[in-house]
Amino acid sequence: MPKSQVRKKKVYTPPTDVRPTATAATRKPSPMWLPVSAVSLIVFGIGWLVVYYLSEQEYPVMELGYWNLAVGFGAMVGSLILLSRWR
Repeated sequence: MPKSQVRKKKVYTPPTDVRPTATAATRKPSPMWLPVSAVSLIVFGIGWLVVYYLSEQEYPVMELGYWNLAVGFGAMVGSLILLSRWR
């Protein structure tokens, strides 16, 4: 039985007009304030919620009522948004 021929495949090179302009190596690292502020927002949000629940919904701001939950969770969501920008 005859042996089949081996075909050589060409190495794929992506077109130059489609390549991304900035690679991960060329991007600058994050500033120092970004992780510090993100961690402080997480601590602030958790602390706000803990104080709200342990004070039986009287503190930190009684007039806000259940909006105190929005303040605490909003701070934590803000920290997640900041951490998504971290390199």
